[in-house]
Amino acid sequence: MRLIAAAVAAIPGIVPAADAPPGRPSQANLCTTCHGPDGVSITPDAPNLAGQPRIYLRDQLRAYRSGKRSHEVMGVIAKPLTDAEIDAIAEWYAAIAIEVRKKP
Repeated sequence: MRLIAAAVAAIPGIVPAADAPPGRPSQANLCTTCHGPDGVSITPDAPNLAGQPRIYLRDQLRAYRSGKRSHEVMGVIAKPLTDAEIDAIAEWYAAIAIEVRKKP
């Protein structure tokens, strides 16, 4: 699964269709190092967050927080997040429209 996520994140044709929506939760700033400022991954082993379904993002963050899903970085980042913070992060990334373009 991690290999698939890395492969999708490495597709150069995935870009935000427009600027990210206003109101990024401050906790989402923790995500930008790996997942990019607009949720389009900038590292080969991190998936894109932009345009993902809200419920999927919420469930994955909660799984990292509880330890049900493990990742050395995500576990540390998700551990202190409240349900409300996770919901806000998931809602914000889900609201970013993405556009997939064919490689030139």
